[in-house]
Amino acid sequence: MRGSDGYNESLFSTIRLEEIVPANHPLRPIRQWFNDALRQLDTKFSSMYEPGVKGGRPSIAPEKLMRAMLLQVLYSVRSERQLVEQISYNLLFRWFVGLAIEDTVWNHSVFSKNRDRLIEFDVVTDVFNATVNQAHHEGLLSGEHFSVDGTLIQVWASHKSIRRKDGGDDDRSPDDWHGESRSNATHASSTDPDSRLYRKSNGVAAQWCYLGHVLTDNRHGLVVDVCASQANGRAEREQAAQMLEGVASSGKRVTVGADKNYDTRGFVAQCRQLNIPPHVARNTRRIGGSAIDHRTSRHTMATP
Repeated sequence: MRGSDGYNESLFSTIRLEEIVPANHPLRPIRQWFNDALRQLDTKFSSMYEPGVKGGRPSIAPEKLMRAMLLQVLYSVRSERQLVEQISYNLLFRWFVGLAIEDTVWNHSVFSKNRDRLIEFDVVTDVFNATVNQAHHEGLLSGEHFSVDGTLIQVWASHKSIRRKDGGDDDRSPDDWHGESRSNATHASSTDPDSRLYRKSNGVAAQWCYLGHVLTDNRHGLVVDVCASQANGRAEREQAAQMLEGVASSGKRVTVGADKNYDTRGFVAQCRQLNIPPHVARNTRRIGGSAIDHRTSRHTMATP
């Protein structure tokens, strides 16, 4: 017998979001881990809001905002407006953030209003450090073998904001920039003046961006340190050396792996000073040859 295509919504529901999410869903351990880190910041969260101020509505719990922002990163949601929209109808997102089915989702402007407060109290850094400490206590980090790498972070600035530093194009329309030669010496963004014109390699277009740097523990591929810097030809090696200083230990042998961009005499020398053998891919085509000497290069590579 053919079933009916009707739709009758019940006035009350006895289904819990906890029952809808599969027991083996990958977000379950992530949520538990993240909640453990957030609980360590309970005192800081309390200090972020004035306890003596009376009147007004209670703020959105910072824990819920942090969970929502983590979802935005994990699922590559392109905007906070779209993130709020997905939380409103996606039951998985509601469960992860900590909202019931009947709860009203806040306006997307809440993120903009609270972002300054989170930055002022350096909350994101504390959450990151708390998760790294948890990984250390769980024995997920070796503390011996690391990898460093860098990536471009494109700025949120339109081409119309790129203007000449000397004001020579003040009388020109921001749309009239095609065919004009630009460089860091002559141009800058009016909305993000710290950004720089940079390209990762030959054959690709230069972009206005920053550089992001990451230090990864090789045991389980977990990130243990991150930082950002202005984009230039030396930032990758300089920031990598600074991050390695934090993991260098006289009582433990530490090694680092990196790609050919790190095969420079300066970076290799800094690693040697920190007593960290650099296992860097050799760049034999660079002027002067590779900076990796026989202490590393004498070993033959095993073929599969």
